[in-house]
Amino acid sequence: MVVTTDPSLEPKDPAMDHAHPTRTTLPGIGTRYDLVTEGGKHVSIVVHEDGRRFLGFHDPDDDDNCTNSVPLDAAEAGALAQLLIPTPIDPLRNDLEIDLVTEQIPITGRSPYSGRTLGDTQARSRTGASIVAVLRRTGATPSPTPDFRFTVGDTLVVVGTREGVDAVADLISGG
Repeated sequence: MVVTTDPSLEPKDPAMDHAHPTRTTLPGIGTRYDLVTEGGKHVSIVVHEDGRRFLGFHDPDDDDNCTNSVPLDAAEAGALAQLLIPTPIDPLRNDLEIDLVTEQIPITGRSPYSGRTLGDTQARSRTGASIVAVLRRTGATPSPTPDFRFTVGDTLVVVGTREGVDAVADLISGG
């Protein structure tokens, strides 16, 4: 068993100086990551070689005694990680709520804009939503110019309000 302090696990936030995670190689099993909190609690995560993960809680009087563990599948581990990552505070968003959506809209053979240009759609002025990229089998075109010509099979990446994006979908489909 090899115990190391992993520099990549070192806290990036000086306020978290007390947190010094360690990594322990568990031969034939995987890797165990340990953290002792500022309050003296010992928490570990064991990542098995097959990808399984277990969150472990230890006896405060006996660090080697795991009192409880929780198995986590990949999605659960990802969700937990997202919950634990501090969300940056954006002062501009305190009073401002904008619900933007991104959607991919295909150009089909029935579209009145197949073979026509982005400028012909007047999508932004008609719907308030923007076509921010076009995906094509040969690659992606970010920020297409008004003279960009659509072909059947293109996929438009559209950003706007739900209503605006739905309006672009109707426009492109000929609805």
